[in-house]
Amino acid sequence: MQPFSNLYQTLDQTTSTNAKVQAMVDYFATASDSDAAWAVYFLSGRRLKRLIGASTLRRWLAERSALPDWLVEECYASVGDLAETIALLTGTFDTGADDEANAAQKQPVPLPSLSQQVAALQALSAADEQSQQQQISLWWQTFGYGPCFVLNKLLTGGLRVGVSQLLVARAVAIHGDLPRSVILHRLMGEWTPDAGFWRMLISEDDGKAVLSRPYPFCLASPLEDEPDTLGEVTEWLAEWKWDGIRAQLIRRSGQTFLWSRGEELITARFPEILEVSNSLPDGTVLDGEILPWNDKGVMPFAELQRRIGRKTVGKKLLADVPCIFLAYDCMEHDGCDIRELPMHQRRDTLTRIVSDTAAPSLKLSELLTGTDWSALAERRTESRGRLVEGLMLKHRDAPFHTGRKRGQYWKWKIEPYTVDAVMVYAQAGHGKRSNLFTDYTFAVWDNDTLVPIAKAYSGLDNEEIKQLDKWIRKHTIERFGPVRSVVAEQVFELAFEGINVSTRHKSGIAVRFPRIARWRQDLSAKDADTLTAVKKLITADADSETPSGNGTGAVTEKGGQQQLSLTQTDAPES
Repeated sequence: MQPFSNLYQTLDQTTSTNAKVQAMVDYFATASDSDAAWAVYFLSGRRLKRLIGASTLRRWLAERSALPDWLVEECYASVGDLAETIALLTGTFDTGADDEANAAQKQPVPLPSLSQQVAALQALSAADEQSQQQQISLWWQTFGYGPCFVLNKLLTGGLRVGVSQLLVARAVAIHGDLPRSVILHRLMGEWTPDAGFWRMLISEDDGKAVLSRPYPFCLASPLEDEPDTLGEVTEWLAEWKWDGIRAQLIRRSGQTFLWSRGEELITARFPEILEVSNSLPDGTVLDGEILPWNDKGVMPFAELQRRIGRKTVGKKLLADVPCIFLAYDCMEHDGCDIRELPMHQRRDTLTRIVSDTAAPSLKLSELLTGTDWSALAERRTESRGRLVEGLMLKHRDAPFHTGRKRGQYWKWKIEPYTVDAVMVYAQAGHGKRSNLFTDYTFAVWDNDTLVPIAKAYSGLDNEEIKQLDKWIRKHTIERFGPVRSVVAEQVFELAFEGINVSTRHKSGIAVRFPRIARWRQDLSAKDADTLTAVKKLITADADSETPSGNGTGAVTEKGGQQQLSLTQTDAPES
């Protein structure tokens, strides 16, 4: 545990990419095969299932430390992280034993290795609560701060490390003297973190892929400049940017596998795609999007959400929300990895595969043509009416690379919707921001009442956060645990990608990916938008034409964005 704890702290305390990679390389050089496998498991973002609930751990901490519940809660609120709170408070424990016993108790205790600790935690999951409490209290008592912190993260399933899977693969590749692409491929999909896996991971490349294993996904960068900065339009392939589930469809050795970008095997959840994929030739891997699709075309993303959380899908839901696989790239053909071929050649291969399959649940992503960039910009204005997010731009000669590399794949998204809303609640953040209020709830007017419509925590810079934090502390009305109700004075422009009807929320709406666009210190609360006007965006999200105003709140274009503008009658009287 101690070596992995040291690695964790090093990764957490440095912002240098090279230093992070070197720290991982140094760890792998001395770790056992089992420990190295579990380290890769955690470093690559995988987690153990939560063993003990947070409320139970807080109760045990209060009992073990003899601190009152309110003080434990205050410490937790101040620190902002339960694992760190426990690690900090364990040093204050008084066992009640005599001084000699206390002194003996504080002698260094040999710590288990990382793999031994994980095995102990897995065995503990079958124990009764009393046994769990006794064992965990003993670990708290004997582990130092660093190992105790990591232990608590493992207990809660909240172990997150500030490295990407690309960096982990880079470190493993350096250690094993292998190409990073090979390591990335081996890390995809499902695998068991044991000594055998580690030896396979760093073994010599035999060119063979595990039967079900997908390839690392290729990601696009947001286009922030005008598209004419990319050169001639003829050098680029343009497609719609679809709003569904990014996935890979794999057909190997007579078997089919459907993987989401989150590395989840979802084959059974989409039987209509599984059925059609049986017609694909062996040795085929396609990249594409799972979309809800009926005889009228693509359906709203909200319909797809009805199926996302279902492991089994009933006949009615299958009939109500049929899905397709919309293919836009080919990575493997006839069992050969073709990712290094230029995009236009892979597209030709993909076109032949989809055409030969001729199945309604497998479609080819449409290529958009334009004589110049202005023509494509005109097509982009159709996005909302088509229920897409804008355009994808792919260079004709681009390979299918791993991860996000700027220059050859761009997402030219439409501007988000924006509304002006009032902050009504605030909550402290976590980790390094646990002492600052960084999570906010925003509301709009429904007659003379403010109704919450969204929560957001991104979009402000550090100075704005500090300034707003001071204001929140001075203008708190009530406290509800960690949440504070504040005076309804501060107005913010919120941006979001889409809006749908929702029966789960009091407002009757749900917005997608809300974030703060800017702090509107030039507006007062009465200038905020109304719920009636916000709901009009639901129509705007589904129709190709922007609704016109009628004196009760109009959706207009402002700076290329969908913007709500209010007339005097929209705001309640003060």
